[in-house]
Amino acid sequence: MHLNYNPDDLDVRICELLVATCDGADPALPAAVQEVLQLLRVRLGMDVAFVSRLADGLRTLQAVDSAPDFQLLQPGMCDPIEESWCQRVVDGRLPQRMDDAAPYVAAGRAPDPGFTIGTHLSTPVRLADGRVYGTLCCFSRGVQPGADIDRLRYTARLLADRLSARGATL
Repeated sequence: MHLNYNPDDLDVRICELLVATCDGADPALPAAVQEVLQLLRVRLGMDVAFVSRLADGLRTLQAVDSAPDFQLLQPGMCDPIEESWCQRVVDGRLPQRMDDAAPYVAAGRAPDPGFTIGTHLSTPVRLADGRVYGTLCCFSRGVQPGADIDRLRYTARLLADRLSARGATL
C-alpha cells in the first residue's frame, strides 16, 4: 500500500501540531493552537481564526490569529454568551457555515459585530464527555465561496481530543 504523505498538507500539519506536539505551556490549551489558527486562517483565506471558551455566562477568546490589517480581536476579550455568534452556532440558531453572514445580521439572527463579516465558519469544540468547551471559528470580511467547514470540524475534533486528554474543565 502506498501512502501519499505531503508534509505541507494542511491536515498533516494540523495533526502534527495538535497530536504530536508536546508542550509545557497552559495545561488546557496547547501552545501549538496559535500556529494551527494561523495555518487555518491563511489556507482558508480568512481574516481571523480563533478558539473561544464558553463558560460562566461568557464567551472568552482563548487564542486568536488575525490578518495584519485586521487586529480588532485579542485573546482574553469576552462578552456575554448570549450576545455571541459562538453560542448561537452551538445551540443551532446559526449555521456552522455562512457563505455570507450579512443577511443574518440584517435579519437580526446574528448580532451586529460593528464590522463587516462575509464568510463565517464556526464549529463546537466538544470534549470527550460531551460537554462543549467552546468553538473554533474563522471569518473573512469578504465572501469566500468554498471555505472548508469540514477542515474546521476536523481541527476542532483534534483540539477537543487534546483538551480532553489534558483534563480541560469548564
